[in-house]
Amino acid sequence: MRPRNILFITTDQQRYEALGCNGGRVARTPVADGLARDGIRYERAHTQNVVCMPSRATMVTGQYPRTHGVVANGIALPEDAPNVMRYLKRHAGYRTALLGKAHFQPVLDLGLRFRQNRLAAERSFGPWLDFDHLELAVHGPVGATHYGRWLAEHHPEDLRGFAVVLTATGGGATGAPEVAHNPIPRARYHTDWVADRTIAWLDARQDDEPWFVWMSFPDPHHPWDPPASELGRVPWRDLELPPGRPRSREAVERVLAEKPAHWLAWYQGRYRNPEGGPATFRPASLGDDQLREITAMIHIENELVDEATGRVLARLAALGLDPHTDVFFTTDHGDLQGDLGLLYKGPYHVDGLMRVPLLWRPAPAAGVAPAVVKEPVGLVDLAPTFCAVAGLPVPDFMEGAPLPVAPGSGRERVITEWDSQFRDVGMHLRTLYRDDWLVTIYLPSTRAEGGHFPVLEAVWPKGDIPRYDGTEGELYDLRNDPHAWHNLWNDPAHRRRRDELVADLRASLRPGRPDPLPVASPV
Repeated sequence: MRPRNILFITTDQQRYEALGCNGGRVARTPVADGLARDGIRYERAHTQNVVCMPSRATMVTGQYPRTHGVVANGIALPEDAPNVMRYLKRHAGYRTALLGKAHFQPVLDLGLRFRQNRLAAERSFGPWLDFDHLELAVHGPVGATHYGRWLAEHHPEDLRGFAVVLTATGGGATGAPEVAHNPIPRARYHTDWVADRTIAWLDARQDDEPWFVWMSFPDPHHPWDPPASELGRVPWRDLELPPGRPRSREAVERVLAEKPAHWLAWYQGRYRNPEGGPATFRPASLGDDQLREITAMIHIENELVDEATGRVLARLAALGLDPHTDVFFTTDHGDLQGDLGLLYKGPYHVDGLMRVPLLWRPAPAAGVAPAVVKEPVGLVDLAPTFCAVAGLPVPDFMEGAPLPVAPGSGRERVITEWDSQFRDVGMHLRTLYRDDWLVTIYLPSTRAEGGHFPVLEAVWPKGDIPRYDGTEGELYDLRNDPHAWHNLWNDPAHRRRRDELVADLRASLRPGRPDPLPVASPV
């Protein structure tokens, strides 16, 4: 029997509750909700790292960041690293394609050192990294991508409407950071372009070949600049502030003061967080209306992704492919999006960043019943699941396991890790979720691990970088404190629970690779 096809759909930096099926009340996401209704919805899926490159490397290798070596942004995944695309190709004859955002190698690459960034410059569509075909896009016409080249050659008038990533430049109606009212027609925005290119690839496929297609949307990652024609979808003035945001600056500071020092230091601007957003951004400066406008932009982008996904699924049906195609939908990590008074991402291990949407609609011909799985799973389990869909054994190099298709799997824990990208920051976090408890340990800060970029560091407003000795940590009872406002790490009443979870976390960590990979670029 021919293996089933796999359509792997990802967004970038999307929160768990962005989807209606996960409790979202703003964006209309009927397509994703339909996948959840007809398939399996995972209520506790966690990313293994809360920034792009480590998480994406985990998705394709089935390994934890400490094993594949991409422990932070700016580290290139070795092209000879084992991956699921190569395994599917060699052992089951799959054709493979990636349409949209890759980010397996640094995108800040002015000299085009990396093959990922030379593809478009060379007018090449692959093969590369065991994808037979690639058409790449990032957040607007920046970097060396097929989308940027296409827009520059065919619609240069659209190039200046995008906001610029990692600048914190204010825009929109409120002067919110990295917001722009983009005049680009919707049909030329990268969300619809990614769907168009996916449909074109499906139309050109060979009928007798199973395929693995990754449709990778750059949104709703910042900058937030959807087509201005769509702004009426979510009027920002009507939005409520997120429930995870304390309602005054004083309340924010009281909550953050219970956590390790870099939380409050970032909010107040004494420490500048360069690892998950613009280093010039100071969270305390973000006004309520600015957050409302950013939230509206994010949900507009969520709706556009949902509609673009619907077009691709409709094409699958028209081509007669749907009965034999498994569809997966997830993201690489979340966004703080106002929680705890913060925005963007970084070394802040709470649900807003770690918990992600994950849906799996098995091929209808497979006969798998719809289900909701509450047990914890990870993105490290995706590659092993792709193997199972293809009818292949999970290879030894993968560290995850196929996702459960029904409740009762007995899974108990999921782990997320953080290692600083920059030598001057040197933070190292290890986090375990189990039984509605979240525990994070802090390893001693380092000064010799991570990237060193003298030009960047000459202009980087570092501020006061907190240093940790390994005794610090965080402990949250998410059943009674879902927004992680109250750190119980030093509470004597919870010492036994803390010690038990820490022991479980340490015992569950993989040994990791002995040869750290170099940080080659800031992003």
